[in-house]
Amino acid sequence: MSYSFRSKSFLAAIFLLTSCIASAQGSFSHVMIVVLENTNYSKAMHQPFLSALSKKGASLDNMSALTHPSQGNYVSMIAGDTFGITDDKNIDLDAQHIGDLLEAKGLTWKAYVEGFPGNCFLGAASEKYARKHVPFLSFKNVTTNPARCKNIVNAEQLDLDVQSNNLPNYSIYIPDISNDGHESGVSFADAYMSKKFGPLLQDHKFMSQMLFVLTFDESGNHNNNQIYTTLYGDSVVAGAKTENAYTHYSILKTIETAWGLGSLNKKDATTSSISDVLK
Repeated sequence: MSYSFRSKSFLAAIFLLTSCIASAQGSFSHVMIVVLENTNYSKAMHQPFLSALSKKGASLDNMSALTHPSQGNYVSMIAGDTFGITDDKNIDLDAQHIGDLLEAKGLTWKAYVEGFPGNCFLGAASEKYARKHVPFLSFKNVTTNPARCKNIVNAEQLDLDVQSNNLPNYSIYIPDISNDGHESGVSFADAYMSKKFGPLLQDHKFMSQMLFVLTFDESGNHNNNQIYTTLYGDSVVAGAKTENAYTHYSILKTIETAWGLGSLNKKDATTSSISDVLK
């Protein structure tokens, strides 16, 4: 079959348009955010695993959490607002979050939570599990919907999902209150991350098209809320550092922008995405 010059030009234009759309959606199709606890930026940067990862990936050297205590920061990561949260008591918000934007685009999400009892458990705590660290459980449109609540799973599911190539597009990984450093300190959390995620970061099944984000909920004091945050993956400029001011809202905005999700019309609407360290 032969094509005229005009038809070839038309096909070339379609190809170019398709390429531009793909580029606009970003060079990663998966995101995982891991959140550690209560550590000043400088102290985190002195930990062996965290320091090494920041050199391999891209380090956000002027990243700040938004509030104290923990819960408002976790909620802000997925919903673009702290909603005036001033404590760590159970809350039930009637608002949207990134899960809504993802589902509207046919994309998937999941929270891998260490120690999570399952069955949409809504208690405040269970052994080393803490609900305040699982932001999706703060939203009524998740907790009142059994199908959506199944997206919150025990962290043991992660290894199974990696091996079966069944990782969701968006995921957040919540270590228990020992492994995240909350009860044990950042040196313990650093050793845990090396053991748990060191191998995964070298596993093609996990890292294929993955943007891996390691951050903290808040600093260790109330005077300066600067926190460690590193991005890692093929879409990241390896070894890059940026002094641009970013917050938890910036992580949310980066994902919204890369995947064309639109906005929650909260603080995500006016914050900047993290574009200076991404390819």
